Amino acid sequence: MNGAEISSHARFDDIRYAQLWEDADVLNAALGQQRGKVLVSICSAGDNALGMLLLDPEKVITIDLSRAQVACLKLRVAAYRALDHQGFVELLGSRPSERRGELFDTAAAGLPAELAAFWGARREAVVAYGLGGVGKFERYFRILRQYLLPLVHSRATIDEVFVSKPLAARAEFLDRRWNNWRWNLLLKLFFSNFVMGRLGRDPAFFQHVEGSLAEHVAGRLRHAAVDLDPSQNPYLHWILKPGHGAALPLAWRAEHYDTIRTRLDRLDIREGALETLVESGERADGFNLSDIFEYMSPEVFETVYGAILAAANPGARLVYWNMMVPRRVPPVHAGRVSRLEPEIAAGKAADKAFFYSDFVVEAVK
Repeated sequence: MNGAEISSHARFDDIRYAQLWEDADVLNAALGQQRGKVLVSICSAGDNALGMLLLDPEKVITIDLSRAQVACLKLRVAAYRALDHQGFVELLGSRPSERRGELFDTAAAGLPAELAAFWGARREAVVAYGLGGVGKFERYFRILRQYLLPLVHSRATIDEVFVSKPLAARAEFLDRRWNNWRWNLLLKLFFSNFVMGRLGRDPAFFQHVEGSLAEHVAGRLRHAAVDLDPSQNPYLHWILKPGHGAALPLAWRAEHYDTIRTRLDRLDIREGALETLVESGERADGFNLSDIFEYMSPEVFETVYGAILAAANPGARLVYWNMMVPRRVPPVHAGRVSRLEPEIAAGKAADKAFFYSDFVVEAVK
């Protein structure tokens, strides 16, 4: 990520995302076969970098401008090593817990002093909401869930979202029971660019956005609530109800826990801008670029994209999302990559993290 541009507009001193809001199942499928290869991931909270270990790479380099986001991954690594799976999902907030303070103390026991102080100041919040619930974005959804949604829908209606139904029944439920006038008013106000910019993300992240976020969310909600089965959507569950419900994000699932734990030493965790990787001369075979291009001007996007290509081996895959700012390979670099249309189509159809309007997979020639 271009540090000079975005860091001059957005703050990086606190946790923005305490969990990943991008579907790691879709990411890993798009990255393809990566056994023994070198991968790069924007860190964010670290969940997708951890999930990438399931591809059996030689190494996953995680990098982020934000020390707070890097701290999220480092505490997760400590939790994998110190806790069993049940303790892990209780600590993260996927499951209710009466012992989260004890689990936190166990996981944090061996942290270096600076990191221990960072998390010690947030212990109370972790105990209350789980490690995956202490970011700005999660607080935004907590306001919706605790204070606003009960004014719109009954508990029974909210619970009904997560009862598995055939596609036609899901469409009928959304149209007849969910999309009432109160919900549409809430959608327009709470998911406005202004409110999400100040309570959920950062105003700087909307600098290049055109159009209505509320209209975008309304359209994407139909994908999550009708095209896909909401009962299997951990992201939608966290937004509307506490925890992840019947489903879990990829890196938090019991069947993957031991595999990830045995590969934690393959993580190379770094703090800094993506350009530092390019400047190091290292090369990689797959890149999880999150939605970082959306925060860049077209000119900076073109420069950063070219720098990533310089650090990519032939055949390397670039995977990234767009929410409201269209970003695909800049024309000047178009001859150096090919779009992987089957992977793109499959990813869009399966993506449970429904906020994004576009999913892009490109292969370096």
